[in-house]
Amino acid sequence: MTKQLLNGMEGVFIPVKDPKISADWYAEILGFELIYIEEEAAVMKIAEHSQTVVCLVRTLNHKPMEFPNNNFGVGKYYNFIPNNDIEETYKFLTEKNVKVNPIHGEGSSKFFTFYDPDNNPLGVCK
Repeated sequence: MTKQLLNGMEGVFIPVKDPKISADWYAEILGFELIYIEEEAAVMKIAEHSQTVVCLVRTLNHKPMEFPNNNFGVGKYYNFIPNNDIEETYKFLTEKNVKVNPIHGEGSSKFFTFYDPDNNPLGVCK
């Protein structure tokens, strides 16, 4: 048996054009809390009890994240777990004029992709 070496994830890094503009969006739309901001990056707490932070990093010649082609159907790097019903989360995002793909899946396993202001694909999965 292999010894467990890791105990969670400290940070997720997302490339953005402007950390301030992106941090405002992530706070307003997703409810993330700003911990620290500078010209090159903004660090945000996902939820009160979450150890994982999201770091919005200013990139030069920005290109949205793009997951390599695969046969598993994955098109994004990050999936978030909604606090509410996934349909409620989907409705909220569409009402906020966030670019959102249709919900997929059946029964208790449903998911969809949405996009931040820099067109980075993010997911919700429940």
